[in-house]
Amino acid sequence: MQVQSVTIREATEDDLEAIVALFADDPLGGHGDTTDPQALLNYRAAFTRIAASPNEILYVAELSGEVVGTFQTMVTTTLTARGSSSLIIEAVQARADIRGRGIGAAMINFAIDKARESGMRLVQLTSNAVRKDAHRFYERLGFSPSHIGFKMKLK
Repeated sequence: MQVQSVTIREATEDDLEAIVALFADDPLGGHGDTTDPQALLNYRAAFTRIAASPNEILYVAELSGEVVGTFQTMVTTTLTARGSSSLIIEAVQARADIRGRGIGAAMINFAIDKARESGMRLVQLTSNAVRKDAHRFYERLGFSPSHIGFKMKLK
């Protein structure tokens, strides 16, 4: 079933608790996200840094006025490919009870459209290796698993 009335917009600080709840409800993420009120200061500080960045945008997807998804984009410019810019999509999350209804596709397609409008060379994202359903989802949208990513946790 596809969702017809999803709205994608830039997140505001008023959306923060709903966004955090999406991440806290994710059993596969492993990021330690929580709705504990004591952690809200950390999330607010991160939101402030994202909002102040000229190269990052945090978005929410709304359905009937309720936040049901989120993602973040970042623009990076490198000297490779003759100094081209790319759009990186991060922290894609749709509420578990509405998955399969087109919210995720609407969010990703929105980001791709923004990248095209801005003349980006490519759109890229990473996905946790355990998220097999997400991998199939991204491939259905036209992404290919072309590179291997590496991470090093520092804290």
